[in-house]
Amino acid sequence: RTLATGLVATAPPWADALRAAQLIVITTPDDEIPTVARSLAHEGAVGKEQVVMHLAGPLDRGALAALAATGAALGSYHPLQTVADPASAPERFAGAYAAVEGDDRAIAAGEELARALGMTPFRLKSEAKPAYHAGAVFAANYAVVLAGVAERIARGAGIPPELAGKIYLPLLAGAVANVERLGPVRGLTGPVRRGDVRAIMAHLGALEDGDQQLYRTLGLEAVRLAREAGLDPVTARQVEALLSDEP
Repeated sequence: RTLATGLVATAPPWADALRAAQLIVITTPDDEIPTVARSLAHEGAVGKEQVVMHLAGPLDRGALAALAATGAALGSYHPLQTVADPASAPERFAGAYAAVEGDDRAIAAGEELARALGMTPFRLKSEAKPAYHAGAVFAANYAVVLAGVAERIARGAGIPPELAGKIYLPLLAGAVANVERLGPVRGLTGPVRRGDVRAIMAHLGALEDGDQQLYRTLGLEAVRLAREAGLDPVTARQVEALLSDEP
């Protein structure tokens, strides 16, 4: 069937237009979703034959609780992709994944929407959304943060600013390609994976306190992956002791 999507971002007069939509997708900031749901209910803009979904990553269908009495199917649809420029959204969505959660009819509509956008849908339990979304923050937002940290450290090492933001990009792309092809365990490289204690000591000595702590925290997680990848237990314990904050 053809999906008619209503994008709710303003107050009335939107009610009449939405009554004809099969699928209504609320695209407001997360905190405004319950308010929009109450407005939809107050205006009588939603009926039992319709599906209403929101795009918030950490929220489930409960954010639409004000619409429960309408009989509409309620759920959430979260496109698992980062889009800094709206113009790039269509090409970014193609091949990406989308988390779908909610009532059965909402899940079916969300899956159909995902396929129409060239995305691969997967179902998610309502209670799992916060943890799932935290994983997305690590994968996307914090990867950008780490790129920023690397650039700042490179500047501190005397690399010209016009180069500091570029030199690690091929390395980052290579790391992503390794993960895509091999997964995090087999795709991990670097001094922790090799058990290179001297290199790690040199890094810790070169970093200031805040960056050193971040290095230690991420390094200990890297040890876990390195163990799975086959780093021998004795070397792994040496690396862990070196990275630990404990005296």
